[in-house]
Amino acid sequence: MDKEPIKQLKLPFEFKVSLLQADMQRIQDSAWVAHYNKADYDGAWRSLALFSKDGTSASIYASMDSNSILKATEIMDVCLYIPKVLDAFKFEKFAVRLMRLDAGAVIKPHRDNALGYENGEFRLHIPIVTNPNVNFVLAGERVIMNEGSCWYINANEEHAVTNNGTTDRIHLVIDGKRNEWTDEIFFALAPESSFQKAEKKMSLRDQELMIAELRRMNTSAALSIIEQLQNSMNPIKEKR
Repeated sequence: MDKEPIKQLKLPFEFKVSLLQADMQRIQDSAWVAHYNKADYDGAWRSLALFSKDGTSASIYASMDSNSILKATEIMDVCLYIPKVLDAFKFEKFAVRLMRLDAGAVIKPHRDNALGYENGEFRLHIPIVTNPNVNFVLAGERVIMNEGSCWYINANEEHAVTNNGTTDRIHLVIDGKRNEWTDEIFFALAPESSFQKAEKKMSLRDQELMIAELRRMNTSAALSIIEQLQNSMNPIKEKR
């Protein structure tokens, strides 16, 4: 039976909450940009890019182009501690953003595309401001992330957030590329086999339909494939 990929991990990093929040005070008058997936949330979900392709904080789209070079935005000019936080992570970054979910706002259940460690790309969350009434639910389980901690979240899994508190929730969110440095950290926390793509197996019904179609083709190649499929179906039938 295939092992399901790891859904979340608390990484061995702890950052100084007072210094993170001091940076938030420095940028409190910045123009936060509404998240572009407007159908995915109710209330206010806003962002500031710390690095972007054009060097502006309003460019909040993640860049998955390995040939593009991200530029520090004007937000980084006034932050004193966040640059040190980012320097702690020795991997290529596709996006570095502050994500703000206002009090009373809801991010609806959704999945992100190919953003799990097993895909070679991943997302980290560092809570800067949060409250006990923030509910982050990942694959049906609540994940409690304290201020200053660092979490890997497998965004391929369905996730949703509700801020039932009276204060906004702000996370530093980093999208990065897997490398040997990250492998060393992740594999110290969970077996390497936990970060493999789960193989998608064809259902018994789909195999039967394929065999019927191959029989209609009636070629030597089709008959060979039928034999392989029937051999693979035997264990499935025995388990039923």
